[in-house]
Amino acid sequence: MLLAMTAWRDFEQEQPAFAARVRSLFDARKHKTIATLRADGSPRISGIEVSFEDGELQFGSMPGARKGADLARDPRFALHGPTVDPPEDDNAGWPGEAKVAGRAVLVGDLEGEAAGQLFRGDLDEVVVTKLTEAGDRLLIEVWRPGQPIRRVERD
Repeated sequence: MLLAMTAWRDFEQEQPAFAARVRSLFDARKHKTIATLRADGSPRISGIEVSFEDGELQFGSMPGARKGADLARDPRFALHGPTVDPPEDDNAGWPGEAKVAGRAVLVGDLEGEAAGQLFRGDLDEVVVTKLTEAGDRLLIEVWRPGQPIRRVERD
C-alpha cells in the first residue's frame, strides 16, 4: 500500500495552525534526531539539524555519512524534534514534542563550508504529543495527507 505524501508547504496550506505549532516545536532547539534504516533493516538513530526553506523541510548528510547511504538505499525516515521536560509546577505548560515521518528525496550536493548531500522530506505523517489542558492525560495529534487531524488521549 502506497501512502500519500506531501511537501511541507502543502501541509502548511492544509493545516496552517497545526503546521505553525509543529514548526515552532522543531525550531525550539537546534538538534533533532533522525531514524533511518540500515541495509539489514534495523533502525539507525542519528543527530541532525533541519531547516524550513522555500516551503520544504530540508536536512543534510555529511560526505560518507551512514545516514545518507541509508536514505539513498531506502528513503524512509522518522524525524523527532527536540524535547524539553514539562515544568514541574505546570505540566500543562509543556509545549510537547513534534515528530514527522516520510520519504527523503535527494535534492543535490551541498557545496561550500558544509559539503555533503541535501535532502527534502516528503511527509506521510506529522505528530504532536503533549499533555491535555488539565495536564493529567497525554494528547496525541496525528495528521496524514488529505485527512483531518486525529486526536487521541491516553492515561
